[in-house]
Amino acid sequence: MDTHLTSTTSKKLLQKMQNENLVYLNGDSVEVNSASRLKLAIKAATLGADIERISDLLGWQEFEEIASLALINNGYAAKKNVHFTNKGRRWEIDVVGCSKPLVVCIDCKHWQRAITPSALKKMVNAQIERTEAFADSLPNPKLRIDCALWEKAKFIPVVLSLVPCAYKFYYQVPIVPILQLQDFITLLPAYVPELKFILKKFDKLSHDL
Repeated sequence: MDTHLTSTTSKKLLQKMQNENLVYLNGDSVEVNSASRLKLAIKAATLGADIERISDLLGWQEFEEIASLALINNGYAAKKNVHFTNKGRRWEIDVVGCSKPLVVCIDCKHWQRAITPSALKKMVNAQIERTEAFADSLPNPKLRIDCALWEKAKFIPVVLSLVPCAYKFYYQVPIVPILQLQDFITLLPAYVPELKFILKKFDKLSHDL
């Protein structure tokens, strides 16, 4: 009714969306899961829909879930909403993925409008600070993080966005659109030397904690 399309046209469009794995048609119902909701959001953005409205409709948990699943599907051990304390201050990292020797620390951002260089600088610096604090806080008996059992680890700050940004890197920190996350994870080991990372070495005592 809102689009003023006939039911025949609507069904054809929905069938096309199903063919693109954006929705699943079940009788008179249209069903979606978190992965397809994210695909729908990105599709709408590329077609010119209002980014602010899209962001309002997309839940933070869905965005983080997609990032976590992408890491797991590529052999990483992943945790969402990692809370920790370092030097008397409480911190949180949206998603942490571990695959020896890499620890990927992701900050999920689905900003609603074009991001300015100054705002991006603030986001990147904040994520670097969070990643440094996380590395410094380990080993932590309250956190079961795989990397604490390694001899050393490279902690990599990453900013994940819903839509592409004008910058692919900022201060050597990757700004990754969600649809390019798979490619980023695949290519990450080869590009680590060019990225910002925090090297942390763990001694035998830390393994016993």
